[in-house]
Amino acid sequence: QVQLVESGGGLVQPGGSLRLSCAASGFAFSRYIIEWYRQPPGKERELVGVVTSAGGSTNYADSVKGRFTISRDNAKSTVYLQMNSLKPEDTAVYYCYAAGLQTWGQGTQVSVSS
Repeated sequence: QVQLVESGGGLVQPGGSLRLSCAASGFAFSRYIIEWYRQPPGKERELVGVVTSAGGSTNYADSVKGRFTISRDNAKSTVYLQMNSLKPEDTAVYYCYAAGLQTWGQGTQVSVSS
C-alpha cells in the first residue's frame, strides 16, 4: 500500500524552528520527486517546495526561500522539511506529495504564535 506519513508539526513561537518528516512506504521512493505543500486556514493549498528523486536539486516558493530547506534520505525513505525563522503566516497544515503517484500524506499542523 502506497503511503506517506507526515510528522513533526506543533506549536512554535515566531522566529523558532521545526523539522517535519515525511515517511514513505509501499513504493520505490528513490525514483520519485517529492513535494511539500501547505494549506493555511481558510486558504487554498500552496506549493512550498520540491526535491528531486536523488535529492540533488530543490526549489522553493518565494515566501519560504532562505528559511526552509528540503532534504531526503532515500535509505530511510524519508523527506524532511527544515523550517527556520518561522512567522505567523507559516501557520498551516503541511502535506507531502508524491506527484508521480498522486499520493498525499494526511498532513501535520504547524502553528506559529506567541
